[in-house]
Amino acid sequence: MATSVNAEFAATEARLETRSSALRKELGFLDLVLASILLVVIPDFFGAAVKAGPFHVVLWLFAILLFFIPQAFVVAHLNRLMPLEGGLYEWTRLAFNDGTGFLVAWNLWLYVVLYVASAGLVTVNYMAYAIGPAAAARLAANRWVVLVASVLTIGLLIFIARFGLRIGKWVTNAGSILTVLVIALLAFMPFLHGGRGPLSAYHPLQLVAPPLTLFSLSVFSKMTFGALCGFEYAAIFAGESRNPARHLKRAILITAPLIALLYILGTSAILAYVPPESIDVIGPIPQALSRGFAGFGFARIVVPVAILLLFTNYLSTFALNFTANSRLPMVAGWDHLLPEWFTRLHVKHKTPVNSILFLGAITTATSLVVLVGVGDQEAFALLQTWGFTFYGLAYIALFAIPLFARKERGIRPGIWLRIGAASGFLVTLLFVLLSVFPIISVRSESAYAIKTAAVLIGANALGLLLYRIGSRKLPFTPLE
Repeated sequence: MATSVNAEFAATEARLETRSSALRKELGFLDLVLASILLVVIPDFFGAAVKAGPFHVVLWLFAILLFFIPQAFVVAHLNRLMPLEGGLYEWTRLAFNDGTGFLVAWNLWLYVVLYVASAGLVTVNYMAYAIGPAAAARLAANRWVVLVASVLTIGLLIFIARFGLRIGKWVTNAGSILTVLVIALLAFMPFLHGGRGPLSAYHPLQLVAPPLTLFSLSVFSKMTFGALCGFEYAAIFAGESRNPARHLKRAILITAPLIALLYILGTSAILAYVPPESIDVIGPIPQALSRGFAGFGFARIVVPVAILLLFTNYLSTFALNFTANSRLPMVAGWDHLLPEWFTRLHVKHKTPVNSILFLGAITTATSLVVLVGVGDQEAFALLQTWGFTFYGLAYIALFAIPLFARKERGIRPGIWLRIGAASGFLVTLLFVLLSVFPIISVRSESAYAIKTAAVLIGANALGLLLYRIGSRKLPFTPLE
């Protein structure tokens, strides 16, 4: 348990650890390593990085320096001090107060709802690339196919989450390994064409200074926060890990260099085949694989297999995020900020069954509503932007803890980590502020911006209202 000079603080931690003792301890060190890769490496954001064109390597390096490294050290520091089920939600609640913690959990929960709501769009997109170009247009244009795919995929996630990490960790582990293999294949692909055509001068680490424009800043913010966040999400499972304080820190230090390399080399490989203006933001890697292997006889077999293997990344990531998200209402219920109904555990699997079913119902409804009145690319961009902007609001709290937590809590770090936290705070704030600017062609930029701002403000107002209602029923004095 974290050391603390505050008796109330220590007593709260003890109570949470007692509640966590009912959960199965399924995650070991290797599981956390593979989960960290899966949570951070998101194929969607290769498309955002490609929008940067030849400037992407420089932008990636700045993103790693200003955000990725500070995030890794801040998460490792906080998880070492407070290895508690609920992760960032509990860190924020204990560092500040119940209200701030609740809003962080609310934004994390909304992030996964919107992210997983894109499951139907992603499934149809990847299946179309696997089948072939002739099927792509027909499948993508058929809303009924997308709706059915959404319902079936979310149903599968509910099934996996119900059985818990005893089953779910194998889905996660397989998806993580296959993700690394497919992106490694993608990175190697341009060298197969070396000496032929325009790829004869291919250089994956070319350094070109980007122009200082609003578009460049918008792309940079999405590459930085969108692509490189996620380490703290594994900490939600602290109560289901065998040694969370030690294992997650080591997992972060091992996976961070690999993740940075995958993003840089993968983006360079995609740009070798797809210009920024033609990138498919839903399936940038399948698009590049299809074009890159087009001239080879074995492409008919290799490309569909590689695309289907990469699709396991999405299914595994959706499953891991969905399972983690079901823990947030459970832990908030432990803290009496939500009804006790959310804390009910399955008798055998020790999973929060009511929280899982509730999350599944809301996610399914969201996946249906978002397709109304917009194209597939715009629907995907909206889900991604809204979801990751909610996530960004939670990350502002993550970086605020080392900077502004009360000293008596005993969790404020040394000066160098606070400087890193300040850098991460500013980069995340930039992402949130620029989230209203689309990086793809949309029907109306003003409508896109208004819709995004309204969703963010309205959702957090609703979250604050829910907290106010729940806090009136608290059986004890909340943390202030």
